[in-house]
Amino acid sequence: MSAAILLRDGFGRQINYLRLSVTDRCNFRCVYCMPEKMRFLPRAQVLSAEELLCVGSAFVDLGVNKIRLTGGEPLVNPRLPWLVEKFAALPGLDQVTLTTNGDRLGIYAKSLKAAGLDRINISLDSLKPERFAELTRTGSLRRVLEGIAAAQRAGFKRLKINAVILRGRNDDEVLELLRFARHEALDITFIEEMPLGHINEHDRKFCFISSEEIKAAISTEFPLIPTLENSGGPARYYRMDDSPISVGFISPHSNNFCGTCNRVRVTAEGRLLLCLGNEHSLDLRQILRESPNAPDLLKSKIQNAMSFKPESHHFDLNEAPQIVRFMNMTGG
Repeated sequence: MSAAILLRDGFGRQINYLRLSVTDRCNFRCVYCMPEKMRFLPRAQVLSAEELLCVGSAFVDLGVNKIRLTGGEPLVNPRLPWLVEKFAALPGLDQVTLTTNGDRLGIYAKSLKAAGLDRINISLDSLKPERFAELTRTGSLRRVLEGIAAAQRAGFKRLKINAVILRGRNDDEVLELLRFARHEALDITFIEEMPLGHINEHDRKFCFISSEEIKAAISTEFPLIPTLENSGGPARYYRMDDSPISVGFISPHSNNFCGTCNRVRVTAEGRLLLCLGNEHSLDLRQILRESPNAPDLLKSKIQNAMSFKPESHHFDLNEAPQIVRFMNMTGG
């Protein structure tokens, strides 16, 4: 199969973006992502680096031009730099990007840059050390800030921070986070919490705050101007007259982004998820392990699965979560 063959779903949407989870494990236990006592997959159930490369290569052959490596926390996978280098060398792949909690960036930033990684998104939900520790349960704000600095020194351009905003938990830091991003020349995206998995730590309905409320809070100090910028993902972007950074909003509840969906996910155990908010999936691990030297079979199965990609997700904060897998299992 050639790179000219495109993946299209039943609604005519071209799929050119893959979010590939390299592990379900994480060294944080963020309150909106997983329970405090999380049970991770047995390692034999997780795709090896070689299997991940096979999956990514198949998607690139089918026209995917952007791969985002996610987790869990991808930097707990010691073979991540090797995998980045292999992906960066694939003809037709324009971007290899990473989403990380930043805790290990101080160790890996230089090697990831040398391997060919293009961009990094770093989760940062608070600039208050005690609150950061509370939201992540195990995280150190100092180490994350050091990781951001290390990525800047390594030469990464347009680093971006992602902030999940929860009412009554960190919504009072929206302006502080934006001021930090402006000062450090970092792009920033504010994210509505996604209802994946059952959690007891907080009530999602009462902690929900919409992107419109966040925009209104920002506009009291920094007027936002809509842009046509498109990063290939679900965010809608704005800019400010006095700063070069972009300000994004991901709004799965208040401003559904499904109409232009161009992406699929592969979990660390090899499930091809066709939608973030649905359980339609294909077991790629089984295909890889039963037919390890059959790339055309793998690509054919992926192509056929696109017809099952639903038109949209449905999130309702007044109902129990319909998706029982946690975000670390879903992939970033």
